[in-house]
Amino acid sequence: MSSQNFSSSATDNTQSLILAVDDNEDNLQLISELLLIMNCCFITAIDGESAIIMAQTYKPKLILLDMMLPDVSGIEVANYLKQDSKTEEILIVAVTAMARDEDKERFAKAGCEDCITKPYIIDELEAMIRRYIS
Repeated sequence: MSSQNFSSSATDNTQSLILAVDDNEDNLQLISELLLIMNCCFITAIDGESAIIMAQTYKPKLILLDMMLPDVSGIEVANYLKQDSKTEEILIVAVTAMARDEDKERFAKAGCEDCITKPYIIDELEAMIRRYIS
C-alpha cells in the first residue's frame, strides 16, 4: 500500500514534484520533514510496486529511491522506469545503506543518477535534492 503526501505547496506548478520511496516509516518521515522544510512538493510510497505506479501517474522530476524494498528491489524499480518511455527522463537518486563501490556501480547501471548512503547527513541530502530539482 502506498501513501500520498502532498506538501502545502503542491498546487504550485513552478515546483518540481519529488517521489520519496522507503519501506521504513522513520526514514520516510525524516525525508518528508526535510522536504516540507525545503518547501518541496512531494509524494511518498512504501514499496516498489507503488513507486512504479506513482512515477507513471505523477511523473515526478526526482525519485529518492530506497534500494532495499520488500516487494521489488530499488534496482528493479529503476530498471523498469528507465526502460519505460513515459518515465525514462525521471531523475533517480539511490538511497541506501549499501555503500560499496560495486553497489554504486549497480545503481548507476540501473539508471540512478546518484547515490546517498544511510544514515545520511541531512545537509548532504538537502544539497543533493537541490542539485537535481533546480
